[in-house]
Amino acid sequence: MTLYYQLYRSGTLGITIIDSLNELIQAGHITPQLAMQVLEQYDKSISEALSSKVKAKATMKGDLGIYRLCDDVWTLIVKNSSFKCDHETITITDKVKIVACSNRRAGE
Repeated sequence: MTLYYQLYRSGTLGITIIDSLNELIQAGHITPQLAMQVLEQYDKSISEALSSKVKAKATMKGDLGIYRLCDDVWTLIVKNSSFKCDHETITITDKVKIVACSNRRAGE
């Protein structure tokens, strides 16, 4: 079985899916094993959709405060940053945490 990054589970959609699955487990409608299969399919689907369907590109400038690489996942803390996508620029004076991973599947 191929593993996918679980990064997107902490986003709004991922949290909502987890909450819904927990309610279904508590009500006895599904098993915990089925819930895990649903989450694994979510990890796969979101990863494949983002790598194949999203074509937007952005540029970022800022002061890199902290960076680390662990298990092929980069975590960057950037201060005083600006993000430009198409013709819109967003400036953030506080810290921004960026988590980035390879478009390869986890474990490849």
